[in-house]
Amino acid sequence: MAVTAKAFQLWRSRIAPEDTVTDLCRVAGIKRSTLAQQLVRGKVSAPTIVAIARAYDLPPAEALAEFEGYAGLAAGIRMPTDAELVSQVSHIDILRLLVARSEDKECAGADLQLDLAPFPHRNSVRAWIEAIDPGDIRQQVAASTGVARQNLSAQLTAGRLAPEIAVEAARIAGVSLTSGLVVTGLLTPHEGGWPEDGRARALCAMSDLDLVFLARDRLDVLGKQIRRAELDDGKDRAMWENLG
Repeated sequence: MAVTAKAFQLWRSRIAPEDTVTDLCRVAGIKRSTLAQQLVRGKVSAPTIVAIARAYDLPPAEALAEFEGYAGLAAGIRMPTDAELVSQVSHIDILRLLVARSEDKECAGADLQLDLAPFPHRNSVRAWIEAIDPGDIRQQVAASTGVARQNLSAQLTAGRLAPEIAVEAARIAGVSLTSGLVVTGLLTPHEGGWPEDGRARALCAMSDLDLVFLARDRLDVLGKQIRRAELDDGKDRAMWENLG
């Protein structure tokens, strides 16, 4: 959710009373034209708030919590669930662990040093929503935020989620309010309260059977995406051929 320009101006006057807008942009590494456009429209984006908070050594979650729509964000930071942690492991790393276990090089419960790929990964957002879904989270989020179901589905398909929707999804699911902001890349894992070794620990705690089922589900999603991309490519080629 973008914050109002008035609320932003009040906030920035508190954190940097001596700095001009130009100073603010320089310190935060933001283009002045970008912030100027947001102020003219009357809405300043969440990424802008986060960038400025970082530049002035303020915890981003605490900075966002000062604005409407993000109330209680910092106080709502909790440890992510194991399901959330595993949702942020790529299918490649899941398969790597399966292969390693089959070769008896690594096993569940061992003190492993898994070199997991950084996240968010390609399907981070959808995987997170599925991990926290009590059964009807899409319906609840749509009803609570007023976002149409098709628009919500489009965001998930595109691998993104508006910050305010991510926070509301976390509220509905009863998980850490910053989790959605971490999986969308707005906050770093550290800023969102995610433990550094949490993903590897949660992944390695899974049984072989659960790991196989997880790999199957991830590959099924990947297969559908590849199939859809191939169909779209085929339609594009056909169109250009018809155009001559």
